[in-house]
Amino acid sequence: MSEKHNEYVVSGKLSENERIKKDSNFLRGTIAEYLKDDLTGGFTADNFQLIRFHGMYQQDDRDIRAERTKQKLEPLHNVMLRARLPGGVITPEQWLVIDQFAQDYSLYGSIRLTTRQTFQFHGVLKPHIKLMHQTLNEAGIDSIATAGDVNRNVLCTSNPVESVVHQQAWEWAKKISEHLLPKTRAYAEIWLDGEKLATTDEEPILGSNYLPRKFKTTVVIPPQNDVDVHANDLNFVAIAEDGKLVGFNVLVGGGLAMTHGDTSTYPRKATEFGYIPLDDTLAIAEAVVTTQRDWGNRVNRKNAKTKYTLERVGVDNFKAEVERRAGVTFAPVKPYEFTGRGDRFGWVEGIDGKHHLTLFIENGRIIDSPERSLKTGCAEIAKVHKGDFRLTANQNLIIAGVATEDKQQIEALARQHGLLRDDVSAQRLDSMACVSLPTCPLAMAEAERYLPDAVTELEGILAKHGLQQDSIIYRITGCPNGCGRAMLAEVGLVGKGPGKYNLHLGGNREGTRIPRMYRENISDTDIMAELDTLIGRWAKERETGEAFGDFVIRTNIVKPVIDSARDFYD
Repeated sequence: MSEKHNEYVVSGKLSENERIKKDSNFLRGTIAEYLKDDLTGGFTADNFQLIRFHGMYQQDDRDIRAERTKQKLEPLHNVMLRARLPGGVITPEQWLVIDQFAQDYSLYGSIRLTTRQTFQFHGVLKPHIKLMHQTLNEAGIDSIATAGDVNRNVLCTSNPVESVVHQQAWEWAKKISEHLLPKTRAYAEIWLDGEKLATTDEEPILGSNYLPRKFKTTVVIPPQNDVDVHANDLNFVAIAEDGKLVGFNVLVGGGLAMTHGDTSTYPRKATEFGYIPLDDTLAIAEAVVTTQRDWGNRVNRKNAKTKYTLERVGVDNFKAEVERRAGVTFAPVKPYEFTGRGDRFGWVEGIDGKHHLTLFIENGRIIDSPERSLKTGCAEIAKVHKGDFRLTANQNLIIAGVATEDKQQIEALARQHGLLRDDVSAQRLDSMACVSLPTCPLAMAEAERYLPDAVTELEGILAKHGLQQDSIIYRITGCPNGCGRAMLAEVGLVGKGPGKYNLHLGGNREGTRIPRMYRENISDTDIMAELDTLIGRWAKERETGEAFGDFVIRTNIVKPVIDSARDFYD
């Protein structure tokens, strides 16, 4: 970093996380030693944070925490693992491996599809953690850099129709992921019994202290904004000509997390930097990451994300530094448009003649229940499917690349196990929640467990007002950290406490507008009463085809968020 840019480095006492990373010996810490400690089911001290860089979060079942305390037992410590799966593509053979591991070693027996276009194991106990990594490794999967202060799983539009463009975009998602991965050998040494070499680790892109905060990247193919570009630090918007990918528009500085009561934190849309040809993609990705590495706030983690760096140093200064480091000058943005962001459910046929079946997985939770044997059904499909599976950023599953002669068998299995149903409303398809309670330690209110009943209530309200064929982008997140992407919804609920949420209104269906807080810290019952009144007005006063989020803006129920850094709290 040149001396003239030292003015952009935040001075002050570094956060404790910076000390942890510095002292970690390139993310090793004493994780290997703690694996052998059978006096506790968890990881303590620095290792509690360091295992995140290896794709895991330590959790416990909060539903039984008080009872275990009464019995003088420590919480039932376990880990959640998030896999690295660029673009969400997985083979049937790999699926069967993760299905079997979830069955044998997860406390919950489920596979969780996430908004980060990958899968998670929940409830893996300490004695099985190493086996989990080795099992995934043998299947060609790892969890490197899916959590912690690094570039995380790279998302890519799950486009099963434009097969040529999708294939090219997915290849770039993989290249970006590999280019920005940590270079330390800690993962292989700890989990895969890799040989410890005498040479010194180096991190030429991430640096010895890694990034100031988590960093998220996407590759998106218009007109589908199914990865929600404005929730991410770095976005490559695919530009195609004559059916082939030719370059990307680059957007930087999106993010949805905030902290209750702290107005220095806010959601922010990504800013357009310009267009680049394909050959400059990795150089630009590296330059954005290293600029954030050097200029990001390492003193206050609440203001450490890329979005805050752009606001603090200025978009033009950040962009100029990226151009300087990459040796690339951005061209003007190429025209593009987002028209929607939901998944296309049911069968669609691609330009290559292959067929693709998108299955709705409520909350992304794949588990067998008395009503529907989703987990068994996915495994049965994997046993006969000749294409691949694609996990979407909306927690759904695509059975991709099905030949015409195999459609009937695949559909029969999907229907038999409740994976394909005709009774799912448009509203349920457009609703989403994060995991939240009982496993997430940050959760303040219910999300995943509340969503099904909440949607049923919302369906009733829509039907009451004659809008049963309509839907609203409706999302619930159990805390303000943004995993459920509620801050890009038409109606977004952000958990504040047990049964209490902040109600946000006014996002749009394309995912390009942040909603504004309408009511603070109100009960789920009061939220439904508010929505009943507002949806009643929408039914009577809407313009032709007007979406709910656009309606509440046009009628001044809420003001639009124009620049969230300056008017989000107005």
